[in-house]
Amino acid sequence: MYNFDQVINRRGTNSVKWDSAADGVLPLWVADMDFATAPCVQEAVQRRAQHPVFGYVRVPDSYYEAVIRWFARRHQFTMQRDWIIYTSGVVPAISAIIQALTRPGDKVLVQTPVYNCFFSSIRNSGCQLADSPLVLHENRYEIDFEDFERKAQDPAVRLFLLCNPHNPAGRAWTQSELQRLADICLRHDVFIVSDEIHNELTLPGHKYTCLGALGEPYVRNAAILTSPSKSFNIAGLQIANITIADQDIRQRVDKQININEVCDVNPFGVEALQAAYSAEGEQWLEELLAYIQENYNFLRDFFQRELPQLAVIDMEATYLPWVDCWPLGKASKQMEKELLGGQQVWFNAGDMYQPGNSTFLRINIACPRSILEEALQRFAKYVKQA
Repeated sequence: MYNFDQVINRRGTNSVKWDSAADGVLPLWVADMDFATAPCVQEAVQRRAQHPVFGYVRVPDSYYEAVIRWFARRHQFTMQRDWIIYTSGVVPAISAIIQALTRPGDKVLVQTPVYNCFFSSIRNSGCQLADSPLVLHENRYEIDFEDFERKAQDPAVRLFLLCNPHNPAGRAWTQSELQRLADICLRHDVFIVSDEIHNELTLPGHKYTCLGALGEPYVRNAAILTSPSKSFNIAGLQIANITIADQDIRQRVDKQININEVCDVNPFGVEALQAAYSAEGEQWLEELLAYIQENYNFLRDFFQRELPQLAVIDMEATYLPWVDCWPLGKASKQMEKELLGGQQVWFNAGDMYQPGNSTFLRINIACPRSILEEALQRFAKYVKQA
């Protein structure tokens, strides 16, 4: 029903993804999609834009009802309205929560490789990084629970930043994995901040488990961060939610959200979220996931045929395959630079997500297949010339 093969010209729209790249470059880097958002979302924004005044917005009851219905029906997490704090984005929410619940010098636990903004939020809040690296086993990332517990036992570790589903490892953590992590955090008084922005982007055959669906006592020891921005390609509308069941922690976070001045949202984001979390939005989403799966299959087939020496890590969620280019003998920053300057294709260097001498590249496949195919052909030419 929806045409994800349509190539939409985004140049000249002040797109970070496209207008940061020179003419001729195919940008498959930053995590936004090149697909038109769901028609119901477009229509909701257009209806609101017909009114000529764009003043401060009062978030209506229907907004909260849309969030609560969506997560209860689709993800078996029944939240209460007063648990929800709306804000402009997941990254500002992460920073505000760290500042609200830690003191400078405290440690925040992460699992690398992981989303690069985790590092800056920790650093900018005056905290230290504690790392429990994921383990790559048979082409799939797994949690080293023994190492995780050793790190969590450190009394300086106050928070755990969970990426669920995980970017860039591509894991949709299972319920048993999440419960084991949550049990460790409860034993050692470590509060969980769960970034679930990729929650709807779980590929067919895999399941996203919301941390809140684990129930008591886990939901009382967590802040769950969600947004339709990744799944519906509306990051520019800047809308997100923090769900916190514990009243004291929620009040502290809400105060910090106001101190950081990310307590106000715009009218278009409010309308877009309600449209996205609807039956029509869900239908569009299911077709999107099928197309991303087809793109992922296309990419894997291409690598097996043209670049069998490189490993595409198994991806259960997101639209961001993680590729190990170790046989090329080059650091990821060098590869990113050479690809951009030579073949005019832009992938993300892996050391953004795994500080050090990473050999990985992250590829955004949320684009029409014709663009993906051309980018992969350029990459193959680069590899064969290396």
